[in-house]
Amino acid sequence: MALIQAADDPATMQTAAGYPEVKTMKTAFKFSAKETAELRRLASRVAEIAAWPEMDRKKKLWTAHNDLKTTEPVVFIDPENGWNQIIDAKTLVSEDPLARVWEMSLKKQIFWAEGMKDDKVIEPYFDVPYSYSDTGWGLELKKHSTEKGGSYIVIPALNDYDTDFDKIHYPEIILDDEQSALLMELGHTVFDGILTVRRKNTWWWTLGMCWDFVNIRGLEDFMCDMIAEPENFHRVMNMLCEGKLKMLDFLEKNGLLALNTEGTYVASGGFGWTDDLPQKGFSGSVTTMDMWGFVDSQETVSVAPDQYAEFILPYHKRIAERFGINCYGCCEPYNPRWQYVKQLPRLRRVSCSPWADWSTVPEFLGTNYIASVKPAPFPLARHDMDENKVRQDARRAVEQTKGGICEFIMKDNHTLGDNPRNATRWVEIMREEIDRVY
Repeated sequence: MALIQAADDPATMQTAAGYPEVKTMKTAFKFSAKETAELRRLASRVAEIAAWPEMDRKKKLWTAHNDLKTTEPVVFIDPENGWNQIIDAKTLVSEDPLARVWEMSLKKQIFWAEGMKDDKVIEPYFDVPYSYSDTGWGLELKKHSTEKGGSYIVIPALNDYDTDFDKIHYPEIILDDEQSALLMELGHTVFDGILTVRRKNTWWWTLGMCWDFVNIRGLEDFMCDMIAEPENFHRVMNMLCEGKLKMLDFLEKNGLLALNTEGTYVASGGFGWTDDLPQKGFSGSVTTMDMWGFVDSQETVSVAPDQYAEFILPYHKRIAERFGINCYGCCEPYNPRWQYVKQLPRLRRVSCSPWADWSTVPEFLGTNYIASVKPAPFPLARHDMDENKVRQDARRAVEQTKGGICEFIMKDNHTLGDNPRNATRWVEIMREEIDRVY
């Protein structure tokens, strides 16, 4: 089998929900002896790391942090596309697309512990997803871009509400039971005796719906419709909300949900470790009330807070009501709309993006919410990182937010300037500034 071209290599893909969908990988569902040996070697190292005493300490720190029982900060970095400069896909042993994805995943776990040395907990598990397809909303996402992987504009598929609205339908998840079984069998074959193989799928990243709306209507029309087509805007938001709720019903009814209350990455920063979930009396059958929920509205960053409250918040509330604990926000600054955001039921984690006013954290969030504080990623994009700029940003983040329950998160890295040291050095600087202030 020939090696996959880099542009089509699923091992290099960064997706909001984790792995690329299995159906896109064209795997043979059978690995060579060389591939299996390499995966088992890496898994053995992951198992060793997971047994380190410091991993237990980190679990306890994240749990106390998420349960609002400590003000000791936590630090986490996910370099996202920068991983492709930390782990060169050309160095992967595996050739099967799925084996390459699994190999990359294991190498990331090892580098997190040995290289990054942040507060991510390395666990002795290997999670195997379902194989499935999704029918979508009925309108094809069309993009115009001049560079692959670069910026793009959405070409509206919902052009006319009178003629196109009825084309929208609720998405349907279609499981491939045969391929899903093959995946689990393969996971057990490779990892049994080393890591505990679990069935676990991350079915969504955000349930905020704005992303879906923009993908069928385009960003400009999405924004303008709040003024020009308010009734139709609500029609679409209601349709999207009903679709998300029906998806949650389907996943619950069919036993397809998994807890995200341990080392699962939740929302736009942080992990799920908590003693507050699952709900008391949990029987083992997961419902959304046993899970963290997440809504965001970064697409409405340029609209007034009152418009967010009128056009988005009612639907966010309906989604959040389904979950035991909730998170809000991604890149949008939370503070201008905080009077509305805090109305979300059982809100616990709030994104404090680089564009937020971090000085509002002690007053607005205090010790009642987690402040997911995100210094800007752009200084890490240069090969020769400006450490003074990184330190300045880290210092401001720590000093302005002291008095809150803070996690300091580095993400949204499209590049590390071909210098993996930028990621590890950011963690060191962040820890130095935390130690100085705390």
